[in-house]
Amino acid sequence: MKKGVYSILKARFLVNEDATKNWRFIVFLILLAILMIANEHRYDQKIFRIAELTNEVKELRSEFVDKRSELMKLKMESTVSERMKERNIFPSSVPPQKIKIKKPVEKTFFQKLWQ
Repeated sequence: MKKGVYSILKARFLVNEDATKNWRFIVFLILLAILMIANEHRYDQKIFRIAELTNEVKELRSEFVDKRSELMKLKMESTVSERMKERNIFPSSVPPQKIKIKKPVEKTFFQKLWQ
């Protein structure tokens, strides 16, 4: 057992006759480890990007709510009338009336023929 531990510590398995099998396996393990590290790195980048986009969506949603409430205040009749007073335009005291236009009735072919 003592001899087996010393041979592992001295890395004799890398220099003896069948070392090519060992080297291939070690290279395979190294490539697999690099692939796993790269995959984990991309995964972390995506998580950070998702968190960043989530924060941006929250900010844009709050900005949208603020602008919508500001627009509602600007559209109110009292706000519009206050702004128009500066230009000497006042609200009408007479309520608006609906104008109805009667469509002329088209005569049929027989009515045009008998005229």
